[in-house]
Amino acid sequence: MTPLAGLLLVLVLVNVLVSLGNQFLRVEVTERQQFITQSIQLEALSREIVTALLTIAVKNKDDQLMSLLASHGISVAGEPKASGGAK
Repeated sequence: MTPLAGLLLVLVLVNVLVSLGNQFLRVEVTERQQFITQSIQLEALSREIVTALLTIAVKNKDDQLMSLLASHGISVAGEPKASGGAK
């Protein structure tokens, strides 16, 4: 009877350790999911900011702003008087 009780105790301890490991992984996955969701939301905001900056740069013919945007890989597509989009 004593060996069976010892085996059960070991199995309970293993179960507790596995449960704690699973809980840690769930928290980590939730944090990653939240980061991805926030990144998607910020991407839309970032596109709006870039579009606004590009529109202002074209409208005011601001070479410094155009240079700044170009240094980040953003250039005007099409004719210069179009408000343009980011490449």
